[in-house]
Amino acid sequence: MNRPMPTLVDRHIVDHHAVITLCVDSKLDDFKGHFPSFALLPGVSQLDWAVHFARDCFQNMPTAFGGMDVIKFQQPILPNSTIILTLDWIVDKQKLHFSFSSTTPENEQIIHSSGKISMRVAA
Repeated sequence: MNRPMPTLVDRHIVDHHAVITLCVDSKLDDFKGHFPSFALLPGVSQLDWAVHFARDCFQNMPTAFGGMDVIKFQQPILPNSTIILTLDWIVDKQKLHFSFSSTTPENEQIIHSSGKISMRVAA
């Protein structure tokens, strides 16, 4: 299914490491119905985005989902936020390490979520 994704603002890839800046538009379908009085980005969307952008950055990464480890959702991602998605593809373990973060006006880093996603070759 093709659905709108966040706006790609910037992307830096070196080997198996990527840092991606995204603008999370409030009109994204991901926000619909997820707490009408306090919209936030669902965790399942964050996992989907991590895999989506990793597939784009790391051409030899397997395409099938194989499980998750150490998933933490620490701070909500709100509509109209600018976030940094950091990805590390660990080839020998076939794991994608991800984190979503942002920076406050006072230059403090906020970790929104992080975790590890196992990828495998599709059967």
